[in-house]
Amino acid sequence: MELKRRTLLKASAISLAMAAAGCKQKEGKPAAINDVQAASIEPDEWKKTVCRFCGTGCGILVGVKDGKVIATKGDPENGSNKGLNCVKGYYIGKILFGEDRLTKPLIREDKSKKGTMDGFREASWEEALDLISMKLLEAYQADPKSIAFWGSGQQSIMEGYASVKFWKAGLLNNNIDPNARLCMASAVTGFMSTFQSDEPMGSFRDLDETDVFVTWGANMAEMHPVLYSRLTARKLSAPGTKHYDLTTRKSRTSETADKTLVFRPQTDLAIANAIANYLIQNEKYDKKFVEAHVQFKAGTENLGHSFKDDYDATEPGASADKDWTIPFEEYKERLEPYTFEYASKISGVPGADIEALALEFADPGKKIVSLWTMGVNQHTRGTWMNNLIYNLHLLTGKISKPGSGPFSLTGQPSACGTAREVGVFSHRLPSDLVVKNPEHRQYAELIWNLPKGYLDPIEKPGYHTVKMFRELGKGNVKFLWSMSNNWGQTMPKLNRFRGQDADGKGVLDGFIVVSEVYPTKSTELADVVLPAAMWVEREGQFGNAERRTSVFEKCIDAPGVAKWDLWAIVQVAKRVLEGKKIGSKPAFDVLFGMVWDKAKNDMLEDQREVNKILWEEYRQFTNPHEHTNPEVQELGKKLKVKAKQMAPYEEYVKKSMCWPVRNMNGQWIETNWRYADGKQEDGFDQVGIEDFGKKGTVDQIDFYKSAEHRPSVIFRPFEDAAEIPDEEYPFWLCTGRVLEHWHSGSMTRRVPELHRAVPEALCEIHPDDASTLGISEGDKVKVVSRRGEVEVKAVLNGRGNPPKGLIYVPFFAEETLINLVTLDCYCPISKQPDYKKCAVKVVKA
Repeated sequence: MELKRRTLLKASAISLAMAAAGCKQKEGKPAAINDVQAASIEPDEWKKTVCRFCGTGCGILVGVKDGKVIATKGDPENGSNKGLNCVKGYYIGKILFGEDRLTKPLIREDKSKKGTMDGFREASWEEALDLISMKLLEAYQADPKSIAFWGSGQQSIMEGYASVKFWKAGLLNNNIDPNARLCMASAVTGFMSTFQSDEPMGSFRDLDETDVFVTWGANMAEMHPVLYSRLTARKLSAPGTKHYDLTTRKSRTSETADKTLVFRPQTDLAIANAIANYLIQNEKYDKKFVEAHVQFKAGTENLGHSFKDDYDATEPGASADKDWTIPFEEYKERLEPYTFEYASKISGVPGADIEALALEFADPGKKIVSLWTMGVNQHTRGTWMNNLIYNLHLLTGKISKPGSGPFSLTGQPSACGTAREVGVFSHRLPSDLVVKNPEHRQYAELIWNLPKGYLDPIEKPGYHTVKMFRELGKGNVKFLWSMSNNWGQTMPKLNRFRGQDADGKGVLDGFIVVSEVYPTKSTELADVVLPAAMWVEREGQFGNAERRTSVFEKCIDAPGVAKWDLWAIVQVAKRVLEGKKIGSKPAFDVLFGMVWDKAKNDMLEDQREVNKILWEEYRQFTNPHEHTNPEVQELGKKLKVKAKQMAPYEEYVKKSMCWPVRNMNGQWIETNWRYADGKQEDGFDQVGIEDFGKKGTVDQIDFYKSAEHRPSVIFRPFEDAAEIPDEEYPFWLCTGRVLEHWHSGSMTRRVPELHRAVPEALCEIHPDDASTLGISEGDKVKVVSRRGEVEVKAVLNGRGNPPKGLIYVPFFAEETLINLVTLDCYCPISKQPDYKKCAVKVVKA
């Protein structure tokens, strides 16, 4: 379609994000605005920070005066956003000032009032920490499997690192997982199974240089609006640039797409295979690239679905991640049934539209960027769908080159840096290492100064998130500490805790600690609530979707006695590890002594110093060549951990950088395209390849982390969804977010401007379906599944336009609580649940 500037601004859902107008400071209220000229007071100083919403990693400058935040604006020096903010970033300063901020520890005295914020009393930190530590030890000593920690892609990198070190080395327990399991786990297992290395090979610069955008289940206009502005800017500046949007519902992103392919849920698997089949059958793939770089594999099929708790132990569940090498001819043969006609028949997408996209991949002169988020990852075959997107880029050689590559977009500010890079997942250790590999555990032992074999008890992964909360619901998790997340609203199938069918056993009998900044549906279920310092009230780092590590500075003090989460982790570790030894030394001294002030009997007060000390230890995982121990150097080289090399902490204070980085003539330089500089004998990626177009040939790309330096094109078949609409439950339900609110809305709904813009969740329904059901615009309807029901207002011509037979309800509204309805079946490999499709009925309330 012809893209005009006026049309773009109307359709892009980001006009507010780019507005230059500010809001004047109200009397007695701090202003959180982008246009500092609109503020009546000039800040004393501007501090560099990073937005704490989504995975774009936008740089934010925070204006501070007299110890208060009075203004914010985009940081033009940040490579991820170049000064732009979306509407959430525009008002980000105001998330600090909700009237109901938690400022003191709370201890529940009346368990019968769980499910509400009644029954709490205020307490001192000393009392709260002592109680938490006592309950953790009691549960651990009774049954080590009965304790769990649920972390977050919203924690800072070193908060995540400290929690991993405490749980896995201090408690020798792997029941630690992040909420990134709900959003990015399939991306992780997709990267690892294809490349044996996690995270994208490209950078946001690809958006400025490509010829074709393909969004696979990604509503960028609302979920990543600053990145979407780069997509639309490219279309405006480079006529002929195309955009294909593959989705189950037309969204704001669809409005500027040249072609929108609306498919029946789950059939994206068939569409991707049909494109690959066309490339192979018509010899439109890049033969030279494939012969030089690619191997072919197949994996376990007919996986079934994880309705029952014992699924992981069943034959398909236990073998889901197994794969094996196959010859090219076998891969070709397996693809043959996936014709355009077959894919069209089961997906509902016209075969001509699938062919049009196939022709883009087939054109050797076209640069293509594939972008995806939850539509691919929250999928019972999420790992497979990630693999299939990589297949298309590997078959055509459109990868690790400026403007070409597969790009998984993250949903949280540090889902990459915290959850993935430092190993908060139940099966991981820092720097892509995993607990089941003896050499990986040995390497962690060397870095953490542990005796050889000390980590052997953690050789088996712990509870992944869905398993963790299923066990909590059954009463088998006796102690749970959650940090920077809102599981009481965001977990699927919430009726295990709430609703008419919930027995409440787990949340009533278990001891639950929630570290939070505001009251939420999770704090309602807690026994202890710890008031957390928020965003610019502490210093830390986030790692974003393009592997960019950024420091956010502490700008102001937290209200009341709220503390930063890293302090709370270390304080509990001090109490719990008291009297325990590692070798001949006190366990706490070995693990956290470097950040403890023995004279004050407290953690070091200087937050930058604490972050720096822990960061330099973490850097040893990624920079073995700098270590003084030859054993670390030798094993690190063998494991190729240098591929993630990080710079010293102070360098990130100066500027954000995309790893891996390299010190060249005294300057630390970032990497924009991984695998792109020929043979990588020392485990480095190339950096600063401004002249890539002159020397970027097939011979100079090396996927050095993968087996025999060859990533895998893996055949993955079409297998249907776990729950399909039927006569009783005839609609698909899809959940997700909206532009103005982020995740569960616990912060954005406390910003008056954002709450006024979208004050409630709405159920999008096709007008024809509404007519059949006798539903009019604004009517209240009940959305009912086999698990529960909710009441919500219907909208027939809303922001998104679902096809007939599908409804969409966002999950930000705690009064709607759509996750009472959703299903918790998950991808057998990644263990990530599928929020995007389950069967429901809709009735007028």
